[in-house]
Amino acid sequence: MGGLPGSQGSPSLVSSSARVFDLSLGQMLWSKRSVFLGILTGGPLLLAFLIRLLSATRLGSVQINGARVSGAAIFGMMIWLLYIRFIVPVLGVFYGTSLIADEIDDKTITYLFTRPIPRRAVLFGKYLAYVVCTVLLVLPSVMLVFFLIVPTGGGSIGAAFPSLLTDFAMLAIGLAAYGAVFALVGTRLKRPLVAGLVFAFGWEPAVLLLPGYLKRFTVAYYLQALVTHEMPQDSAVSLLMQVFRQVPSVSVSLLCLAVIIGLSLWSAGRAVEYREYVLEQ
Repeated sequence: MGGLPGSQGSPSLVSSSARVFDLSLGQMLWSKRSVFLGILTGGPLLLAFLIRLLSATRLGSVQINGARVSGAAIFGMMIWLLYIRFIVPVLGVFYGTSLIADEIDDKTITYLFTRPIPRRAVLFGKYLAYVVCTVLLVLPSVMLVFFLIVPTGGGSIGAAFPSLLTDFAMLAIGLAAYGAVFALVGTRLKRPLVAGLVFAFGWEPAVLLLPGYLKRFTVAYYLQALVTHEMPQDSAVSLLMQVFRQVPSVSVSLLCLAVIIGLSLWSAGRAVEYREYVLEQ
């Protein structure tokens, strides 16, 4: 990460974070990590293209229990199973845990902290760059999948379009929440990537299936309340989703996600401010 331009006096947290954001966004968009994860978000696009091709050539269609599934229902399943359950957590883990860890690995963290800015501004600016970067990766993928999938099976784009806007907002909130949680993990643990993967793909899926209050200590529990898509009935996937749909109200979920983001960023900022970083030779 490049150096910050010098300034007279002590710049505010907001202006310092804006400087770090400006410097970090371009680097994130063109990093090797973004190229790899861009290919990852292209997976649903390839699947959507194949489904559209099958529908257009009448070689086949998606069916559950002998009934043809509409394009809108297929799109809903892809939102649930590919984006909410996989892509959004993966982006959160790989970007969030690296916000400070990358600077440590590159041995630039001490240089950044010698600049006349609040330490936490480095984290906040890079976090904002992460949110913008991942939104720019995910939302175009979702939009293209929508326009490829929904018209299949007699679906209407116009009728389903309002739900697409809701999906955009829901995915952006999910990226912000997972990024904040894993940014905290990245500031507290020595090997944050491993801990992040265990949390996202071990802890969360397990506790969501268990009775009790443990599911309230996950991001997925609140995020899934914002999903408007229903799964096709009378299917194994539908039975599984009925378990996942035991969620709080939308207002409670939005409040809890806001608290998760706020507390995670506050705790991560304090960790950055007070931790002593000793670089290994």
